[in-house]
Amino acid sequence: MFGNILGKIKGKKSEDKVHSELVQKISKMNLTDMKAYINNRIPDLSVDEVGLSEIMKKLIKVDEKTSKRYIDASDMDTKIKKGFELVLTLLVNKKITVLAIEQVGEFIKIYKEIINDYDKKHKQIYGSRFNKALGQAVDGINLRAELNRKSNVIGE
Repeated sequence: MFGNILGKIKGKKSEDKVHSELVQKISKMNLTDMKAYINNRIPDLSVDEVGLSEIMKKLIKVDEKTSKRYIDASDMDTKIKKGFELVLTLLVNKKITVLAIEQVGEFIKIYKEIINDYDKKHKQIYGSRFNKALGQAVDGINLRAELNRKSNVIGE
């Protein structure tokens, strides 16, 4: 039970195959497709912990071919905004795990300069929105962990 909260999924080989297919599909998605996935609007893909973590990995990692991250300071403002909105949407998803929250923290550190520049240029408040959403996600994880502990006590 706690494995799902922590983002550690151990399962059967069929689950591993499904997850590897999901990872491959996410690697080909653009920001709009990723947001549709997080909002569970892609019929053949259900949202799960692995998918959310893979989306964050895609946003954080450096592409080997281009030596750039998914979002760059030179990108159009609309792409940057879509990326920020994607992360905020991910933070309010009920399937978020501790691993995904840690990845969001890393995202904020990596893109801190871009966030600050975007906020100044467009009079936005993404910096504080990220912090608030991150706090709410942590509270949600703590609530789920508390409910799991209580259900284990009741079940004994």
